[in-house]
Amino acid sequence: MKKGLLLLIALFCFAPAHSQVLISLIFGDKLNSPFLEFGLEGGANFSTITDLNSSGTEPGFNLGFYFDIRYKKNPAWMINTGVIVKSPMGAHGLPVYSLNDENLDNTFAGGSVNREIRYFNVPILIKYQFKNRIYLKTGPQFGLLAKAFDEFKIEVDKDDVVYKKNIRDQIRVIDAGVALGAGYHMNVGNGLNVTVQYYYGLVPVMKGDGPNVYNRSLYVTAGIPIGKGKAAQRRADKEAEMNKIVLPEDEAPKTKN
Repeated sequence: MKKGLLLLIALFCFAPAHSQVLISLIFGDKLNSPFLEFGLEGGANFSTITDLNSSGTEPGFNLGFYFDIRYKKNPAWMINTGVIVKSPMGAHGLPVYSLNDENLDNTFAGGSVNREIRYFNVPILIKYQFKNRIYLKTGPQFGLLAKAFDEFKIEVDKDDVVYKKNIRDQIRVIDAGVALGAGYHMNVGNGLNVTVQYYYGLVPVMKGDGPNVYNRSLYVTAGIPIGKGKAAQRRADKEAEMNKIVLPEDEAPKTKN
């Protein structure tokens, strides 16, 4: 099981988005058990970076997979973890700055800049689910930088002119903070999870000696268990087969007179 989890994490981190659904379908029923729920999770997130002169939050789409690892002695408690493979953060509507190119500076004068920073995010949260299926969760979240760029944008003759500047070398490779969320585990199918979660970054985003700025992001996601029904059916079939086993008469236990 542990090797399977590590292989799945590696495949998700390096596979393109359209392959991740296929990977989940292949591995899902093999990972689900009475005390482990595996599924896909995705939705919208609205991010900003503190203390930047921005006009609003940067919207984005997130996608990943999750594990709910239940405590056997009290299944209401669990560890909620996984990998948010697609998880853009950033800020919207930053003021234009010089690109050290006269033509570009003239082109985008009067425009705006959207900053997008993409991470592989790994939450490790304590989760508690009440009897009414509402749950709360909180704990640390760690991010590994994938890409970062500033998108310069201006409208010219009703057409958008866009220029992307790679700023990866200005961003810290590791991000970390605290996540707090609440949600509802629907009693539909194998159980759809709907979650609202807030991330509060504690590690400065930018390198260098400038003022420290931090990631903030609000997630609205839905999680779908993958292969849970198939895994449950396989366990039921196995139990039924075991119940059908009848010992031969010569191997049947004998009673003493």
